[in-house]
Amino acid sequence: MTTGPTEFYDEIALAEYVAWLMKTKKGPSLVNKLTKGTQRMINDLIPEKVHRVITFAIENMVKGVLFGTKYITPKPFPAISLLQREVKVKKIIQVYTRTASAEGAITGAGGILMGLADFPAFLGIKMKMLFEIAAAYGYDVRDFKERLFMLYIFKLTFASQETRNITVEIVEKWELYQEKFPEGLDAFDWKAFQLEYRDYMDLAKLAQLIPIIGAGVGAVANYKLSAKLGDTAMQCYRSRYFNWDAAF
Repeated sequence: MTTGPTEFYDEIALAEYVAWLMKTKKGPSLVNKLTKGTQRMINDLIPEKVHRVITFAIENMVKGVLFGTKYITPKPFPAISLLQREVKVKKIIQVYTRTASAEGAITGAGGILMGLADFPAFLGIKMKMLFEIAAAYGYDVRDFKERLFMLYIFKLTFASQETRNITVEIVEKWELYQEKFPEGLDAFDWKAFQLEYRDYMDLAKLAQLIPIIGAGVGAVANYKLSAKLGDTAMQCYRSRYFNWDAAF
């Protein structure tokens, strides 16, 4: 029996997913541990009141993006194969990485104040890209649990290796996990989410606040970060497509 292009593509996608899974599940490196330890020490020095303010800001910013686009969300793409879906997904990632890069260059050129404005703008671009990707894989993003899944994709992308190891297991067993999660986002650990995200973004984008070089740094950082999010999203939806648990 001859293998068709869609079956062949599925085999390639599965192999890429397995490779990604093995890489994602690796133990934290020495550099990762040292960086995480330093960031934890700095966070411990910051008053709890400040953490609460930052957590509140990020929580409401993410909620605003998640629920503010309720009436402009894309409809599920009616494809019949993974190949058709991922052709569309790759085009979506290409468009949004270019948009994010341009946004990073513009805000980076403006120094500190414009650099700070990059945070909500870049967050909106990344979240909107996730909406488009989810729909391309055939999921209805009006469903609360699909939006929650996007949060875990986000968390898996921008976190320490230790947190990735925990989060990827949730993604692998999503069909079981989502049944146990209470309705509403209040049960989500927002403080841990904002600390991981802020620490990750600080490392990647701090130089964007420096005048003159900020534009170049912003363009490159936004491109790479959005591309990383897009790739992680692809692998997470592949996990659900294959519905496959591997023991590594």
